[in-house]
Amino acid sequence: MADMRAFRDEVTDWVAGGPGEAARELAARLGVRTAVLLEGPSDLAAVETLAARRGRDLAAEGVCVVPMGGAMSVGRYASLLGPPGLALRLAGLCDEREQPFYDRGLERAGAPRRDFFVCVSDLEEELIRALGPAKVEEVIRDEGDVRAWQTFLHQPAQHGRPRQQQMRRFLGTKKGRKIRYGHLLVEALAPEQVPAPLDDLLTSL
Repeated sequence: MADMRAFRDEVTDWVAGGPGEAARELAARLGVRTAVLLEGPSDLAAVETLAARRGRDLAAEGVCVVPMGGAMSVGRYASLLGPPGLALRLAGLCDEREQPFYDRGLERAGAPRRDFFVCVSDLEEELIRALGPAKVEEVIRDEGDVRAWQTFLHQPAQHGRPRQQQMRRFLGTKKGRKIRYGHLLVEALAPEQVPAPLDDLLTSL
C-alpha cells in the first residue's frame, strides 16, 4: 500500500508539471494496470472502504485510486495515465454536472468512457440517500457530532431545507469531515444499499 501511495504522490507531482520518470518507474515496478480517477479525498475514502469491506486489496490488484482535486483536472490526468501516457485502463466516478469535463477530457486522451459512473449530485448525496436520514443521524450521533449537527440545523440558512440537503451541506462545513464520513457512511451501508455508481465502479475493477 505504501508503494501505491508513493505512485499516487508521483502522479500528483507529474500532473503539477514534474518530470514523470518516477511515476513511470513505479507503475512498472508495481504492476499498475488501472487508475481510478475521483474528484476528491472523500470519494477515495468511500471507494477504499467499500473495497476493504468486500475483501478486495486494490493495490495488490494493480489498481491505484487517485483523487484529482476537482473535475476540471480530468483531462490532464487522463492524458498522463491513459493511452497517451502510461496506457493504464481508466475508471472512476463523476458528478452529473461535471460529466462534460470528463467526456471532453477522456475523448482528447482517447480513453473509453464506459468505466466511469455518474452520481446525480455527488457521492455524499448518493450515500445519504441510500442510507436515509434516520440512519445518517445515527452515524452522526455515534461519531459524537450531534451537538455540531444540532447547531448547524439552527442556522437560518438551513430552515426549510430538505433533510438530505442539510446533511450533505453539514458534511462540508468542517475540514476533514467529508473524508471521515466518506468512510463512516460506507461502513454503515447494508450490502444491498450500496449506491449503483459506487457498486458498478467496484464491480468493474
